[in-house]
Amino acid sequence: MSLRDELKKLSDSIRQNRDEIRLQLHLARAEVKDEWDDLETEWKRFLNKLDAVSDDAEGVTEDARQATKRLAHDLKEGYERIRKRLK
Repeated sequence: MSLRDELKKLSDSIRQNRDEIRLQLHLARAEVKDEWDDLETEWKRFLNKLDAVSDDAEGVTEDARQATKRLAHDLKEGYERIRKRLK
């Protein structure tokens, strides 16, 4: 095999790997974006619950407090997941 043929084969292999990685990056970005959008919806829901719990702290049930804490915990974990995937 000539040097030209070897380099062509190597170039083709690199091009294929590059194209596959580009596609994977595109899909990963779309997946992260979808997860971000879902978390943003939950963030708005959390802010509404937080306002309700804060405004009527005395009259809020323990279940409502726990649900708000659970939602906050889930949001924190979700945002941390996205941060790790972006590194």
